[in-house]
Amino acid sequence: MPSTPQSLTARLYAAPVLLLTLTALMWAGNTIASQVAKGEISPMTLILVRWIAVTAIMWPLFGAEVRAAWPTVRHRLGWMILVATLGFTGFNALFYYAALSTSAVNMGILQGAIPVVVLIGAYLAYRTPVTPAQGLGVLATMVGVALVAARGDLSVLLGLALNAGDLLMLAAATVYALYAVALRARPEMSGGAFFTMLTPIAALTAMPLAAIEWATLGFFWPTPTGWGVAAFVTIFPSCLAQLFFLRGVDLIGPGRAGVYVNLVPVFAPLLAVVLLGQTFALYHAIALCLVLGGIWLAQRTGRA
Repeated sequence: MPSTPQSLTARLYAAPVLLLTLTALMWAGNTIASQVAKGEISPMTLILVRWIAVTAIMWPLFGAEVRAAWPTVRHRLGWMILVATLGFTGFNALFYYAALSTSAVNMGILQGAIPVVVLIGAYLAYRTPVTPAQGLGVLATMVGVALVAARGDLSVLLGLALNAGDLLMLAAATVYALYAVALRARPEMSGGAFFTMLTPIAALTAMPLAAIEWATLGFFWPTPTGWGVAAFVTIFPSCLAQLFFLRGVDLIGPGRAGVYVNLVPVFAPLLAVVLLGQTFALYHAIALCLVLGGIWLAQRTGRA
C-alpha cells in the first residue's frame, strides 16, 4: 500500500537526521535567495515582508501558547525586543545588504564564523571556560574567515582593502552570535511559542529601517521574482526550518542538533556553484576546511 501524506509526515518527524539536514539546507538556501533578490526586491522590503508573512503563518499555530505564556513573560518585553532586533531584523539587514557586494560562496563560508563567535561571546558574557582545543578552533576559524575576506591575497589584508560585503557578512555573523548568546536567558516556554512571540517584534522593528531605506534609496515595487524570493524565505528558511530544527532538538537534544548547523557553510557554497554558477576557488576550499575544522575543535567539550 502506498504511503499516505500523514504517514510520510509522521516518518519525517521521527527522523532527526533528515529534519536537521533539511534545516541546514534551507538556511543555506537563504544565501542563494539573497543573491537572486538583487534588483528584484530591496533588502529591507524583503525583511519587512518576510516577518509580516511569518507572523501570519506562525500565530495560528502557536498563538494560543503565546497568549497563555504572556502573563509570565511580559516583564521580559524589553529583552525580547532586543533579541528579535538582533537575531531577526539586524542580522537579516546586514545579511541581505552584504549580498549586494559579495558572492554566495563567500557568504556561506563566512557564516561558519557564527559558532566560534558564540563561543567567544559566551566566555565574555558568562565566563564559560574555553579549552586549549577550543582556542585552537577559534584561531583556525579566524584564519579561514580572513582567507575568504582577503580573497586568498595576503596583500589585501595588509592593505586593509577588504570587500564591503564580506565585512557586512562578518558583522551579521557577530550580531547573530550575540543573539545566540542572549538566548541563554530565554524564558521558560516552548521553542515554537518563543519564536512566534518574536516574529511580530521583528516585523515592527523592520518598519523604521524600511522607511529609512525607502527615503534614502527610493522605493520600488518588487518584481514577480522578488515576490517569489520573499515567499521562499518565508516558507523555507523561516517557518519550515524553524519547525524542523525545534523538532530535531526535541528528538536528540540541543547539543547534537546544533552540530547540524555546521552544514550551512558546506551547503551554501555548493548551492552557489550549482545554482548560480559562482566560482569556487582553491582558497575557498582551504578556508572551508579551516572553518569546519575550527568548529569541530570548538565543540570538543560535549556541552549542549
